[in-house]
Amino acid sequence: MPVARRTDVVLFLVALVWGSSYLAAKTATGALPVTGVLFARYAISALACGALVVSRRRARRWTRAEVRTGSLLGVTQAAVLALETYGVAHTSAANAGVIISLTIVLTPLLDRTAAGRGLPWTFFAAAGLCVVAVGLLTSSTGLHALRLGDALVLVAAVVRAGHVALVGRLTARSPMDALHLTTVQTVVGSALFLGPALTHLPDLAHSSATTWSQLIYLALFCSVFAFLAQTWAVQRTSASRASLLLGTEPIWAVAIGITLGGERLTVWASLGAVLMIAGTYWGQAVERTHRTATAETGDVEEDSTCPAATPTSV
Repeated sequence: MPVARRTDVVLFLVALVWGSSYLAAKTATGALPVTGVLFARYAISALACGALVVSRRRARRWTRAEVRTGSLLGVTQAAVLALETYGVAHTSAANAGVIISLTIVLTPLLDRTAAGRGLPWTFFAAAGLCVVAVGLLTSSTGLHALRLGDALVLVAAVVRAGHVALVGRLTARSPMDALHLTTVQTVVGSALFLGPALTHLPDLAHSSATTWSQLIYLALFCSVFAFLAQTWAVQRTSASRASLLLGTEPIWAVAIGITLGGERLTVWASLGAVLMIAGTYWGQAVERTHRTATAETGDVEEDSTCPAATPTSV
């Protein structure tokens, strides 16, 4: 198989895995408390990352920057996962997967603001379309206060955008090993959720095989595999192509939530999902074009924090 096609397949699988993570998390939280699910996901991920580090043929030296940066990102990453998991426990997997895609337009907005560089008005129009989409998606059969689960996922999208922008800022200063950063983040996450999950460890130990399979899937596929595969793939393709393929995540979240989870979308929610996907794709294209044009003029270097180059889910 040609390298280009193999890369597309890998990115396609990453989007599919991330899209399926919301239903897996919702099902797991139906059997276990959220803190127990989070600790198990992080702990399994940490063990897997540690095994990968040890199994390397050529050991790479750890740097203080990797440990320091990984520790900080571990905290922000844990906040994102906590909000996402608590959110999906109180809403549908389809809703969560679509709302979290707001990260795609929020990330460049936050990063450009921090960098002092303006975005064209069309980007803000796309962002406005996404806001309307959220309103339709969460209104169901009529206007009402935002549901708890939808609100938590909405906050998660904002925090995740800040996390992604932070990843770009911190890793741009010096080259860092992706596996080292991931390992540190999973260890930090395990430590953060160990205390809250202590009282639930007996329940975790006696969980069914189905629940354990979901936890292992979340840890090994939705966390370790997805991040490392994404890092490998984006180094072998263009940012625009990677963004296009990874941007299918909310589509998979809706499809899997409906077909496997038995969820249903009302007419208004369906319209909101369509508008959200259209808005994120539009905003993504506008940001990419603006970034490329800015880089060509020599004003600034091409931004390394585009959604295709940084992790969107762990």
